[in-house]
Amino acid sequence: MAVEAQSAVDLEYARKESEVKQENEKRAKNVGTRMFVGKTRGKGSQVITYENFDDSIPESLPTSIQQFMDVTNQKDEPALVKFLIAGYNADLYQAASDPLKEFVDPTWPEDAQTQFRLVVRNYSRGANVSLDDAVELIKPGFVKQFSKK
Repeated sequence: MAVEAQSAVDLEYARKESEVKQENEKRAKNVGTRMFVGKTRGKGSQVITYENFDDSIPESLPTSIQQFMDVTNQKDEPALVKFLIAGYNADLYQAASDPLKEFVDPTWPEDAQTQFRLVVRNYSRGANVSLDDAVELIKPGFVKQFSKK
């Protein structure tokens, strides 16, 4: 019976994905949110659809606070400030909790910083060495390649 229920959820998920794809095609050229499909948490999860900004489509993102307020029909300025604070706090926490932050040179291009983190983490896991040891081995190559002369 549990397998049948899971199969029904999977079928519903596939159906919703098709609907969401059609809806998102209608929104393709607009700044605004896109539809997504997900599942509720916990036992007996159900398929849900929801809206989010899709940061993988930069042209769909608002570029100003006013545009954000217009697109989301947000009229409540205190609620907007609450969103800004939550996002700002999350961004600061993410940066502060990065164990590689102290080793990344902020003058490197953004993609080089991302690649450095990825290479160090993968090497550390694959070679079963500490992050410090991986950085000691890998960073000189990045410094040589990306540091300003």
